[in-house]
Amino acid sequence: MDEAALIRDAQRGDVDAYNGLVLHYQTQVYNVAYRVMGERDAATDATQEAFIRAYRNLGRFRGGNFRAWLLRIVTNLCYDELRRRKRRPSTSLEAMYGEDPPEDPAFHSQSESPEGYAQRMELRRAIEECLRSLSDDHRLVTVLSDVQGFSYDEIAQAANVTLGTVKSRLSRARAQMRNCLQESAELLPASYRLD
Repeated sequence: MDEAALIRDAQRGDVDAYNGLVLHYQTQVYNVAYRVMGERDAATDATQEAFIRAYRNLGRFRGGNFRAWLLRIVTNLCYDELRRRKRRPSTSLEAMYGEDPPEDPAFHSQSESPEGYAQRMELRRAIEECLRSLSDDHRLVTVLSDVQGFSYDEIAQAANVTLGTVKSRLSRARAQMRNCLQESAELLPASYRLD
């Protein structure tokens, strides 16, 4: 994919070029939104709104890292929604009864035993719960770094913070995750357990 050409064409009004960008980045944007929001529907809404806002503001994009620019948009939308929810709290049925994160078929092994699968799903729920326990800022840098694999520079751009802030938040978040996961140490592989 020639990202620069697609961006130029999209800035000139080529909707097909913009759709190419959407198709390329939609999974990453959704994954970040899902990890920040913790709910599928909210993540879907944030993803859609992010792409709409990005399209409307594409003329303001002056080059650089398009992915980081796009992720900053979705991150800001998620933060806005989380702040709105704190002002007007409500409980969804998914929150009341628990929502399992979507299963990625790429990680399902046909040779895995039912017991192994159940243990893996339990560990996954523990990790998700620990992620949700982090502050919004710490959760964002953790997701961008450890889930999405972004560089510190990309995270700084997406979160609109300095490189030092990214490193500090990530260090604190990893320590909190480690402490939280130790409460479920029996689910962790032996090599990850602290003695």
